[in-house]
Amino acid sequence: MKIRTLAGTLVLSVASIGTAFAAQQTITLAVDNMTCSSCRYIVKKALLKVPGVETATVSYAEKSATVTFEDTEASVADLTAATTNSGYPSRLAAENTEQAQ
Repeated sequence: MKIRTLAGTLVLSVASIGTAFAAQQTITLAVDNMTCSSCRYIVKKALLKVPGVETATVSYAEKSATVTFEDTEASVADLTAATTNSGYPSRLAAENTEQAQ
């Protein structure tokens, strides 16, 4: 009985390690091909479909998208692929690299 309890505790401990390293990130993407204010809705919808994305704010005027996501579930590559597959290629905005320095 003690061995089962110990084994169960060990399994739960190991399972929780993965979430211990999860981090919420907020990044800005530069988005191409937005030609009207309606385009931002398509970009936002594409981003929100990516697993792990919590929020997405898209600006037609700035041609950008600010995305908050869990880095264990999504990556910048997933986000740029989602917008690109919707007809709006994107890339990490320059301001992200400035914040990292």
